[in-house]
Amino acid sequence: MMVWMFWLVAAGVLFVVEMMTLTFYLLWLSIGALIAGLVSLLVPDAILLQVVLGSLVALGLTLFSKPLVARFRSSRGFDDTDIVGKQGIVVEAIEPGRYGQVKIGGDTWSATSVQTLGRDDIVKVVGRGTTIIEVERWEEMN
Repeated sequence: MMVWMFWLVAAGVLFVVEMMTLTFYLLWLSIGALIAGLVSLLVPDAILLQVVLGSLVALGLTLFSKPLVARFRSSRGFDDTDIVGKQGIVVEAIEPGRYGQVKIGGDTWSATSVQTLGRDDIVKVVGRGTTIIEVERWEEMN
């Protein structure tokens, strides 16, 4: 197997996983692998050069794009402080260890809770992961 094919497959896999997680970190690794693949086309026997250049590109993108990504996430409503503390309504029952759905404003979120929450229960967001929020019953908060 040609080395450039390995890099291309790695870049593709990282890109697909990035599309499922939306973290941007795997996107930078994917671009680094793509650069390493391009270098392998030019210099097929220089494996160390491919690894070093791919790593430097991924590291550079991670370091220099972090402020931009934070600003983008904040402007798109992905800021953790934006949703924590808000009130929502359960649209799909939540059981401990299972996901349900909560509507907050006009958005519907996958949610988890340590309590059993039924449909139409009023909840408060107490935490947020990447795409899943943690909620508690509203009455217990006040």
